[in-house]
Amino acid sequence: MNAPKGLPLWLKIVTGVVSVALVAGVAFAAFWFIRLQSNITKAPLSAGDERVTGDATVNDKSDRLQILILGSDTRDGKNSQYGTAEDSTGYGHSDVMMLLDISADNKRVSVMSFPRDLLVDVPQCTDRTNNQTFPARSGVMINEAMAEAGIGCAVDTINKLTGLTVDHFMMADFNAVKELSKAVGGVDVCVSDPVFDPDSGLRLAKGNSQVEGEQALAFLRTRHAFGDGGDLGRIKGQQAFLSSLTRKLKSEGTLANPQRLLQIADVVTQNLTVDEGLASVPTLLTIGGRLKDIDVSKVAFVSVPTQPAAIDPNRLELVEPQASQLFAALRADLDLTNPGATSSPTATPSATDTAPTTAAPPPAAYNKAIQPVSVANGSGVGTRAQEIMSVLTGNGFTQAVSYLANPVEQTVVYYGPDFADVATDVAALFGIPATQVKQAAGVSGVQVYVGTDFASGTAYGAASVPTDVVNQTAKDAVCQQVNPLYITQ
Repeated sequence: MNAPKGLPLWLKIVTGVVSVALVAGVAFAAFWFIRLQSNITKAPLSAGDERVTGDATVNDKSDRLQILILGSDTRDGKNSQYGTAEDSTGYGHSDVMMLLDISADNKRVSVMSFPRDLLVDVPQCTDRTNNQTFPARSGVMINEAMAEAGIGCAVDTINKLTGLTVDHFMMADFNAVKELSKAVGGVDVCVSDPVFDPDSGLRLAKGNSQVEGEQALAFLRTRHAFGDGGDLGRIKGQQAFLSSLTRKLKSEGTLANPQRLLQIADVVTQNLTVDEGLASVPTLLTIGGRLKDIDVSKVAFVSVPTQPAAIDPNRLELVEPQASQLFAALRADLDLTNPGATSSPTATPSATDTAPTTAAPPPAAYNKAIQPVSVANGSGVGTRAQEIMSVLTGNGFTQAVSYLANPVEQTVVYYGPDFADVATDVAALFGIPATQVKQAAGVSGVQVYVGTDFASGTAYGAASVPTDVVNQTAKDAVCQQVNPLYITQ
């Protein structure tokens, strides 16, 4: 009996080609995985005693993600040309601090910047490399948070300040900016006038320019050339740079191109420190891939509301209640590009607390039009009373009046003798709990004393998006206003 004949020649050739392709593909994937994985430097996400971390159940593929982006000013290693070792060694200071918030549906991204001169409270932190603990501090610059105990202390500080929970962090040094800008072929920027800043080395002609390498770094680092020469001007420049970078990556399809993503990831990971949860190539590529279909008009760049600090005009402090309002809107996962958008109240009052906020009070056994109702504006927002008054007059309390009052933290409805029923109905209009409706001596009729906890909206306990909170979206090409002292001819 004859042995079966061998495979046809064409099938042998196809099989060989497929085998080679498979081996080459596996080798290619293995090469990049090993290369990128070896690039990654990692550090703990928290420096707290309780080792607080991001949500352990968070799914990097499909859940809302909050990633703290840090730029270190350390002069160690490749960054030694930007100053002496005494300027910043070890962990360094966070020269840039931005909170990147990606919505679960990948349709919205917010990037909130924190000025490095902002005075904040830093919690107790422990350096995990040597277990040295540093006590909590008050009124220190936010960029000092990581200098002693590491990046995890900066994360803990942001969590404490905002009430949010950071899931991951990425920290890059000066060299990362240069290499990234080269990898993408330069980033388009715009300045209102020709500019030269000898401190950062920024030198640009008026109008549009493309920057990469040293000039890209100089554009991001310059502290004096934009605006009034302070940190807020620099933040706007950084946001404009990132907006331009986002538009470029989007228009060129980079985020949907695995090969280009790998090339950029190779450059970035050589100069990047991340938390343990982010220290894997698949996770980094997954997060990059989530942004490939984002509408650039829904990438919002904001800054925390600040003002010169009372204790030192060269430093900044939060403006309240605007800052708390912004943090509340972020915690409620609201679209910052939609001013006035409101969430549901944070806590739904029980039936015994107050009437439902979605329904008007039952018909009153009195004439609303003659009831003495006043609004004491202690919210800290000068125009706040107008919004409260519109609800009252629109619901029949046409004799309501308003005045400015000392700021208070909690909103309370006070009433005088024989006005308990009116006070209950007024509280129900706004969803104010019955525990915050109180009889008070000296009050004639009903007084709605509005506190900083009710600084916007008409539903008590609900978060809302502040007006004019967005500096720009990634869709906007913004030209930086040059500080007149740095304009050249």
